Amino acid sequence: FRSIITLLVIVYFSYRQTIAAYPSGGGSYTVARFNLGPSAALLAAAALLADYILTAAVGISAGVGALVSAVPSLLPHTVSLCVGILILVTILNLRGLREAGTVFAVPTYLFLGTLLITIAAGVLRVLLSGGHPVPAASLPPPPRVTAAVSYWLLLKVFASGCTALTGVEAVSNGVKAFREPAVENARRTLTVIILLLAILLAGISYLVNVYGIAATDPGQPGYQSVLSLLTAAVFGKGVFYYVTMASVLFVLSLSANTAFADFPRLCRAIAQNNYLPHVFGYRGRRLVYTYGIVAL
Repeated sequence: FRSIITLLVIVYFSYRQTIAAYPSGGGSYTVARFNLGPSAALLAAAALLADYILTAAVGISAGVGALVSAVPSLLPHTVSLCVGILILVTILNLRGLREAGTVFAVPTYLFLGTLLITIAAGVLRVLLSGGHPVPAASLPPPPRVTAAVSYWLLLKVFASGCTALTGVEAVSNGVKAFREPAVENARRTLTVIILLLAILLAGISYLVNVYGIAATDPGQPGYQSVLSLLTAAVFGKGVFYYVTMASVLFVLSLSANTAFADFPRLCRAIAQNNYLPHVFGYRGRRLVYTYGIVAL
């Protein structure tokens, strides 16, 4: 996790500069087009479009993973639940970002609060136990080792850890959406996001290691997400556990909103440079880029 946090810090300082240099909105595509030329810009655009698609897919599936961890009987309905949430997020974004932002605010604060409490309580238990905490709920035994440590395995682990950076670019892409002074407000928001990401990543990684928590196989009977196992280990499976899993479900599922906010904007920018159909630049009745939302 140290390498991911180091990368997070590098990205933070890069985007602080980008926000000041491109106050009208400057993601990787814009920066590359002005500084490196169209080929580099289109490469960045292709990577970002794929990333936003994966952001929606992975966020929703991870949220449903939290749900089936808390309610195992829903495991056979995983795909239907994912598709249903995807349709709901699409409808909310077609109605306009103001409505979407209001719906997403409360679950976000609940998610941050419950996870920060879990990390703080977990660290306190570790200190009080002398570094050997006893889980409040029984944990499944670690799965059998099936592969040796290799460079490919390390790259996969690093790629998985990079999901912590998901959505960071949204701030630099949407500077114009902030109140004046937009640049300062965007920078302040970016700082808070990076700080919270670093705390959550470091805290979860530390506690997972101390408690000896190992991932279980998704889609298999008995599946439990890492956050489910960690919360149960710290607090047991009481009211707080189910509140936390509910917040994880809502926030991770609705984290797809980041993609729905930025995918249409990026498509519009590319269309303005004649690399995508111009229809992606048209706003619908709700003043949102309808074709980009539907395409995503």
